Amino acid sequence: MRILVLGGDGYLGWPTALHLSDRGHEVAVADNYARRGYDHEMGVESLVPIEPMQVRLDAWREVSGKTIKHYYGDLVDGDFTTEMIADFRPDTIVHFAEQRAAPYSMIDRKHAVYTQQNNVVGNLNVLFAIQEVDPEIHLVKLGTMGEYGTPNIDIEEGWLEVTHNGRTDRMLYPKKPGSFYHLSKVHDSHNIEFACRIWGLRATDLNQGVVYGQETPQTVRDPRLATRFDYDAIFGTVLNRFVIQAVLGHPLTVYTPGGQTRGMIDIRDTVECIRLAAENPADRGEFRVFNQITESYSVGEIAKTIANNFDGQVEIEHVDNPRVEQGEHYYNVKHTGLVELGLEPHLLSNTLIESLFEVADKHKHRVDLAAMRPTVNWRKASNPMRDEK
Repeated sequence: MRILVLGGDGYLGWPTALHLSDRGHEVAVADNYARRGYDHEMGVESLVPIEPMQVRLDAWREVSGKTIKHYYGDLVDGDFTTEMIADFRPDTIVHFAEQRAAPYSMIDRKHAVYTQQNNVVGNLNVLFAIQEVDPEIHLVKLGTMGEYGTPNIDIEEGWLEVTHNGRTDRMLYPKKPGSFYHLSKVHDSHNIEFACRIWGLRATDLNQGVVYGQETPQTVRDPRLATRFDYDAIFGTVLNRFVIQAVLGHPLTVYTPGGQTRGMIDIRDTVECIRLAAENPADRGEFRVFNQITESYSVGEIAKTIANNFDGQVEIEHVDNPRVEQGEHYYNVKHTGLVELGLEPHLLSNTLIESLFEVADKHKHRVDLAAMRPTVNWRKASNPMRDEK
């Protein structure tokens, strides 16, 4: 298949492109390198050094003998988006190219507006380009479990059958997102479902849980192929951050009370889920939703797992939660679709955590301690001009 990976320079986009290429698909990547720009803006960097895109592409060609095509541009530019898709003529488009951090979207008005404009408009341009160039193209869009929030009922895979006043209908599962970022993903899902229903497009929405890990079978073949390892309070995922704190001998900072439960997935399973979705496309007119998780843990349980597997003393520190979220809640997620397509999950294991400890220890000299403390408060809408005064 011909597969175009949007956001191919990112934490998940890059290893996904390698995984698909390694499995024999003809792959192209597109990016505007905004994610690298966020690092510069926030004054942070990936724990593991990452190479420029051309170095990465050259390294992959050397170790695999396979070539990945490269496009540079912004999806908010509708003409660029359409011309790129018309040039590559993909069978499948994998869409990672969005601002992905909830804390970043909650910094202030400017960051909230940017997140929604970048994500929603870029996604709309992709939909219009598919409709114009080739409606047969299958869109595989990375969503998030954060679209659902934490409802007091089971979370189904995207759709819910509802009986009201004696009548029954199938409708999109009601959403209760927890940030302006998650809201942008909800808008994306509704726009994609609309395009499938009205234009007959085919799409798979992958509502992904929290990803952990940094290595895949492809990225370990050469240091130049490494993907990001984010640990800071803006872009870092919780398990990765806890690993860093343990290696440094710092307390694991658990947002009070620690009962916040989320779906989790290994990075190796993320790239495999994308492959399975691409090779088994949705039907024309179908908006298909998979909940892309393998396990669920509370933040407190994650911290205890890290502490129990680390060869050394680990303390757990409860800190005030800057987010507005339920501290204790019901959480039961249905996630059978990808398993039925053949996913064999990697569950959170001692072996994986040990490998993360090794990565963190090797690069611990690059850690910025201040970057791990939360600085964005959900309850205070910042105004940069007012704050400067």
